[in-house]
Amino acid sequence: MTFPVVGMVGGGQLARMTHEAGIPLGLKFKLLSDTPQDSAAQVVADVVVGDYRDLDTLRAFAQGCDVITFDHEHVPTEHLRALEAEGIPVRPGPDALVHAQDKGVMRARLDAIGVPCPRHRIVADPADVVRFAAEGDGFPVVLKTVRGGYDGKGVWVVETAEEAAEPFRAGVPVLAEEKVDFVRELAANVVRSPHGQAVTYPVVESIQVGGVCDTVIAPAPDLPEELSLQAQELALTVAEELGVVGHLAVELFQTRDGRILVNELAMRPHNSGHWTQDGAVTSQFANHVRAVLDLPLGDPRPRAPWTVMANVLGGDYPDMYAAYLHCMARDPQLKIHMYGKDVKPGRKVGHVTVYGDDLAEVRERARHAADYLRGTITE
Repeated sequence: MTFPVVGMVGGGQLARMTHEAGIPLGLKFKLLSDTPQDSAAQVVADVVVGDYRDLDTLRAFAQGCDVITFDHEHVPTEHLRALEAEGIPVRPGPDALVHAQDKGVMRARLDAIGVPCPRHRIVADPADVVRFAAEGDGFPVVLKTVRGGYDGKGVWVVETAEEAAEPFRAGVPVLAEEKVDFVRELAANVVRSPHGQAVTYPVVESIQVGGVCDTVIAPAPDLPEELSLQAQELALTVAEELGVVGHLAVELFQTRDGRILVNELAMRPHNSGHWTQDGAVTSQFANHVRAVLDLPLGDPRPRAPWTVMANVLGGDYPDMYAAYLHCMARDPQLKIHMYGKDVKPGRKVGHVTVYGDDLAEVRERARHAADYLRGTITE
């Protein structure tokens, strides 16, 4: 029996954890990585080092792969169309992925299918930003470059026309959005296969610090059932309408007047779904692999009433391994996931997950471990 080869473009931690999920299934992975030192390149046996922006490199990499999928959304859309035209399965395909690559395209499509979003439009220059602000409640306004942003990069909250000048220096289209008065950020994670099977994970609360995801709580505490169901149905609708294959994360705002609005889309395993590694029957990574191979999807239900994932960010304490003794002795049920990255201030280098019956206790255990690994606490 010949097991399929999954080609993963991108060598970051998402590829590393997706590879891990495929090991028990006997799947073979081939990786296109920027460098041999990238997170996934350290653990995958078959690594090609090359530039994902080069079509010939992508063509050569795809040889011998049964399907191509992604660690990030940055592969040029026209290159993916070329691979598809040559009969290479690309999942998610370029017609779907473009909605995660280009925020302008995403907003236009979500508007067309009736998905609730913040007020928005493409703006031409700082003067146009002023006009956009005047059309609503005035400043502040959120500005985003339509391509290339992530983890708070490519996003500005501006108060004046002078501040609005900065985003236009990148020379790419700029999307203006109203600054939503939200209670908190949520995420609805779903997985969809080519034959249309789909599963939904519980809606989670995502807590951001400095534009970077810090903590995820599953399920989102005190979320009314009707809003939870609405968020899950919305994510399933987006996945079907856009033709997504694989994992889709729909990042949401819960507004003060009881609505949910779509903030961003990600068509790959996502930080808001890392809790599923230990807290769900089938993780987002395992279900993503199943989906891109068109295998039956696994059970997405949680293992416990509460799971908390806390990201481990780099600080001034580089020797995180030295902290294992304390963390593991203090909490034998703690799960630590490190990415093999050099420790740099503010960089995501790992995460921890904890699950249990008492939310306050679970949150404290996860927070303590993440902070101790980072070196911000010492006891």
